[in-house]
Amino acid sequence: MSTTTALAEFNDAAPEDLRPRLHACLGVDRWVEEVLGGRPYADRDAMLAAADRAARTLDDAELASALAGHPRIGERASAPEHDAAQSAREQAGVDSGDAEVARALAAGNAAYEKRFDRVFLIRAAGRSAAEILAELRRRLDNDTDTERAETVDQLRQIALLRLEGVL
Repeated sequence: MSTTTALAEFNDAAPEDLRPRLHACLGVDRWVEEVLGGRPYADRDAMLAAADRAARTLDDAELASALAGHPRIGERASAPEHDAAQSAREQAGVDSGDAEVARALAAGNAAYEKRFDRVFLIRAAGRSAAEILAELRRRLDNDTDTERAETVDQLRQIALLRLEGVL
């Protein structure tokens, strides 16, 4: 199916059919409604630009809602709100047979959660375990506001990648 055909179907689909698919991109009701409300989109770029703008700022409740849909880096999705198949695809580069990297990721995740009181999130697609671990270590040095902004940006990147998959 061409992108043009997929976009036409997206533009014409019933909102109740699209909401779950959009929610899987970013678990924020406001974002879902803004993306739906922007239809019809003239082209793929217009849709992605609207979704991008809507994802750039998240209040605390939206941030918590969005993070609930993501497992820890290096762990398999296990909670009902996690999209296991999508998470496995995105974290494919983390599936290293290197036990030391796995231990370092687990320790980094624990340190991050202790420091920031939330799960560490990164756009894992296209990144190796070593790259993710380096980013985790770097971000542990962020102040709270900087790290919150980085987390929102990572959620935005993930949402846009997933939204492209919807098309």
